[in-house]
This record gives sequence, C-alpha cells and structure tokens, in this order.
Amino acid sequence: MKKYVVDKLAQYVIVLAIVSVIIFVMVRLNPTDPVSVIVGGKQTTAETVANIRAEFNLDKTYFEQYLIWIKGIFQGDFGTSFQYRQNVTSLIMKRLPVTVGLVLLSSVIALVLSVPLGIITALKQNTPLDTGLSVIQLILVACPPFLTSILMILLITIFTPGVSFTGSFTNFNEYMQRILYPSIALAFSMIALTSRVTKTSMIEQLNSNYTLVAKSKGLSMRQRVLNHCLKNSLIPVITIFGTQMGVLIVGTVLVENVFSLAGLGSILIDGVKSCDYPIVQGIVMLLVFVFITISMLLDMLYAVIDPRIRAKSGK
Repeated sequence: MKKYVVDKLAQYVIVLAIVSVIIFVMVRLNPTDPVSVIVGGKQTTAETVANIRAEFNLDKTYFEQYLIWIKGIFQGDFGTSFQYRQNVTSLIMKRLPVTVGLVLLSSVIALVLSVPLGIITALKQNTPLDTGLSVIQLILVACPPFLTSILMILLITIFTPGVSFTGSFTNFNEYMQRILYPSIALAFSMIALTSRVTKTSMIEQLNSNYTLVAKSKGLSMRQRVLNHCLKNSLIPVITIFGTQMGVLIVGTVLVENVFSLAGLGSILIDGVKSCDYPIVQGIVMLLVFVFITISMLLDMLYAVIDPRIRAKSGK
C-alpha cells in the first residue's frame, strides 16, 4: 500500500508540472497585447508602457515569467490581475465560496439520490418503474447543466415568482438560497449517470456466484445487497462519481453566469475576454489542481476498498 501511495504521489506531481506548463503556454497564445488591457486601450507613452511591462514582469522572458508564477503559487500568490489591479489570490478567495458551495451541494444531492435509485432500479429490473426511471435518466444525461439551469429559471419564475435565486448574498440563509437551485441543476446529469452505473454494477454483483451462494445459505435480499453486493459494486460508481465531480467544476462556470452568481466562473470568463493572464492562469490551475487531487484520492480509495489493487502494488 505504501508503494502504491508513493507511486500515485509521484504521478500527481509530474502531471501537475506538465499541466502548469500547458496552461502557461496556452494563455499566451492569445495575440492581444496585455499592456493594451492594462492601460484600457488609451494612448500612452513608451516610458509608461515600459514601466507597466516591468511592473507585471512582462519585460522578462517567458521562462522567467513561468518561474516567477510557479514560485508565487508555492507562496500562495497567483500574481496581480491586469484588469482589476488586485491580487488574484484575494479575488479567488472572495468568489471561492460560491463555486465550492455549488460543487459540494450538487455532489451531496447527486450521491444521496443516485446510489439508492441505482439499487432500486437494479432490484426492480425490467419493471415499469425501471423503464420509467431509465427514460428520465436518459433525458437528464442528454441535457447540459446550462440548459437545465435555463429551464429551471423559467419554471421558478412561472410557479414560484417570489423566490430569490440570483444575485449577491449577505448571510448564510441567502447564500443557501442562491446556490440551491444552481446545485440542483448541476446535480441532474450527475444523478442520471451515476445511478445508471450503480444499476449496471449492482446487477452484475446480484448475478455473481458469491451472491448465489449467499442466497442458498438463506440470506435475505437486504443482507445480500448491504453485506455483499453494495461494497463490491462501489468501484465503478466511485470512478464515474469522481469524474463527474471534475465535470461539475467546469460546469459551474456556465451555471454561475446563468444564475448571475459571483463565483469563479464569471471572473474567469472576464479574464479570458480581457486577456488577463494572472486571473486565467490562477483559476484554471486551481480547477485543474482540484480535479487531479480528486482523481488521486479516488485512486487511493480504490486500494482501500479493493484488496486486489493493494496486492498488485506490492502492499
């Protein structure tokens, strides 16, 4: 197990290093001169331009800029925004609660609903209930979060016009009101996909030899499901759930804009439009870091759940 963890950590560091280089290079493929963004398109002197380039390290080589950026990341400093003239870390921290809240709440909603739905449809296979839920799942999987968000806003304004679901918030109750509906919109596709994977995995376990042996020993369906099938069916469920969490992080960018929420999505889009290197680099790197970290933790969780993985890694 120790060797397995060390190998995963090494892969994790290598992937992060490669991704940081890709992000740094991709941001600079934009032909727009960042100095024009900083001065707001106004006429300025060559001396002012030189001072601006020196202030934001734009007068240095790309390699030097990359090293400055990476060094800053290790110190918790993502640089200074060209557009806002503020520290990117502080801008991210102000907007992070909205994005984190959306991802966590939508994940909890999806997990609480999808696994029981998957188990139920597996136990009620080929029944009208299974058919009906399967049709709903296919529809939800086909609907992207931003489309679901638009439809939700339409329904909310028609049936509950007095409910507040957009804009800023001043306390925890308002915060929960603002993120509840966007979280539900994000969770829909995750519920559909995860429940389908749970169903498929559960059916496979219910038809396995060890389950038939447990049945022959007189164990009830509830005992067979909870004590045997559920744990063994979790690995594919964890895989798809973890992947979907990464998709959720990206999905929040669009959903936040649809619901007019001041999260990372809105400032990232503004940063891309204005060629604001530090904002785009900082937010994209943060999102990638979270996604890769989740993937690494899931890999380690596999080893905890499935002893065969520990055996392959040499323990």
